Amino acid sequence: MALDLADYERKAREATMVFWGNREKARQKQIEAGKADQGERAGVTGGKNMDGFLSLIIDIIQANGPATAQVHLQRSVLCLPGYFRPTKLWDVLVLNRNQLIAAIELKSQVGPSFGNNFNNRTEEAIGTAHDLWTAYREGAFGNQPRPFVGWLMMVEDAPESRRPVTDRSPHFPVFPEFQKASYLNRYDILCQRLAKEQLYGSATILASPRTASATGDYSELSGLTSLKTFVTTLAGHMAAEAARA
Repeated sequence: MALDLADYERKAREATMVFWGNREKARQKQIEAGKADQGERAGVTGGKNMDGFLSLIIDIIQANGPATAQVHLQRSVLCLPGYFRPTKLWDVLVLNRNQLIAAIELKSQVGPSFGNNFNNRTEEAIGTAHDLWTAYREGAFGNQPRPFVGWLMMVEDAPESRRPVTDRSPHFPVFPEFQKASYLNRYDILCQRLAKEQLYGSATILASPRTASATGDYSELSGLTSLKTFVTTLAGHMAAEAARA
């Protein structure tokens, strides 16, 4: 049976428009209330920026997964046990017959400051995955097949995110692929390695300019980190779970 990709390209464009539109709505709402956050934080604290991608992911799960699968979205039921920490809050959890079959993180970053946020996102992504797989190894989820673990991030496509970056490493050289690489390129390298090291079943980086609020335009950095790779890998995992159910 062919996988159902749920018209993901159209929905991704709609999700991109939602991403930029909701950021602007949150900013305007805070300005009108007279308590706007400083800088770009005003567009983040609304908390709904990635809802379009969340909807796309749910469509993929429901189109391919077991009929009995439960998609959890409420904050109160999104925690999983960790190994190095007691719990971790995810964005989407999917369970079927009391087994964890998917855990997904959705992230975003806009300018003008990309440097510190890149480091924070990198450390978070690596640590989250390592914690989950160690907990899995130690039986935190019972004796079950490996779940799909996904990471999807939207980054503003801007001169600052595409500009070559110089690093300081006075004692040992930086790996060549990172030298003079932009923050978008660095995110692509990160996502490729997260997937190759099997920390995530798929890790995706999308770039989109602010003008995409009207067009839904976004771009991908490589095949391995593309949205198509993410949705096909997720759909394939869900189809396999449906076949086992």
